[in-house]
Amino acid sequence: MTNPMHDAQLPAKRVNRQRQRVFPTLVPVYARGEPVMYALLRAMFGIILLTHGLPKALGTSHGSMANPMEGSINLIQNVLGLPFASELAFLVMLLETLGALMLTVGLWVRPVALIVALEMIGISCALGPTWPWVDRGIEYPVLMTFLALYIALRGSGRLALDRLVKYTF
Repeated sequence: MTNPMHDAQLPAKRVNRQRQRVFPTLVPVYARGEPVMYALLRAMFGIILLTHGLPKALGTSHGSMANPMEGSINLIQNVLGLPFASELAFLVMLLETLGALMLTVGLWVRPVALIVALEMIGISCALGPTWPWVDRGIEYPVLMTFLALYIALRGSGRLALDRLVKYTF
């Protein structure tokens, strides 16, 4: 007869379940391509963010928004109900311009991406009660939130200026 307590104390057998690749010759391509594709993802994330910051910085229209900076002030003050709306909108503009450029070139990626994620969470919360899916919908800030969080966790990657800087996050 077997003792159930004795069997429970035995370590489980490790089964080698190494998966077989359908196209094993592509493994080196994946290994070489991943850092490049991640750098492109990070850079495109920064460029897309920059397209929202530049109109605020330059005072030009952006899509259906005649004055994006005024729109940011309105969102911060009237929707989120936060004080110092003009100052916070200025910080948002800096994040979406200088921060976007830093993400694009891979400098201080983790803290900048984390701050972008917080901004996008704030925008998602502001849009949350109506959860719109068209014309300035919520899908954009939700996607940007998760991309920013992924980038913040992953870091700058191999192809970034962070590799040349003495201190990193």
